[in-house]
Amino acid sequence: MIITALKDRGLVRLIPATYHKPPSLRGLVDSDEELEILAEIEGLTSARLIAERGLNLHLDRRELAWKRRRHDLQVYGNSHINAAFTYTRKGGNRFNAESRGAWYCSWDVMTSIAEVAYHKTRELRFIGIFEETARYVELVADFIGEFPDITDEASHPALNPDPALGYPEGQALAEKLRREGYDGLIYPSVRHQGGRCLVAFEPTAIRNVRPGASWDIVWQGTEDYSVNAV
Repeated sequence: MIITALKDRGLVRLIPATYHKPPSLRGLVDSDEELEILAEIEGLTSARLIAERGLNLHLDRRELAWKRRRHDLQVYGNSHINAAFTYTRKGGNRFNAESRGAWYCSWDVMTSIAEVAYHKTRELRFIGIFEETARYVELVADFIGEFPDITDEASHPALNPDPALGYPEGQALAEKLRREGYDGLIYPSVRHQGGRCLVAFEPTAIRNVRPGASWDIVWQGTEDYSVNAV
């Protein structure tokens, strides 16, 4: 494993467009006061808001992205950063366990598309219906620092394409690197030949988040999909 120094701009993370829309509760009420009441109720089950209140057993609220002072302008992307570390999939992902999330991104949007499309295709395979249009939006961020790099280690156990084999290895590697003080890991994409990815273990590693383009990934009867810029 080598250490690679980064000073790179514009790495791409994709999130479902439904997480990027204005509050869906607004259409249910007649006033901002009523909206605040509904938002407070919704927040009781929000993993991000629970963590921001300091009630997540696996994530210290001081690690999350915050305004420095009460009168500061809200910085775009803070809620997206916090959501990446507080919402997790059962069993976790390649480099994070289900108790704590991570920020996955890549240098090329087509790599990010291949990664999210793989997971969406798995979901469609479970229900046996390949008729779907999923819209994703880009979150673009910058990274500065030194990161462990396994780009040239294609046979590393953590890169096994079978999640049942690769994920436990990757999660163990990520935990080891976190204990050693590293903020993330550079690795080759498992789903996009030649693609290069970065996973950030710490919210503080993610800089200057801004919105990017939108993409539709479309399945029409088979596991093959097409990609359309929106």
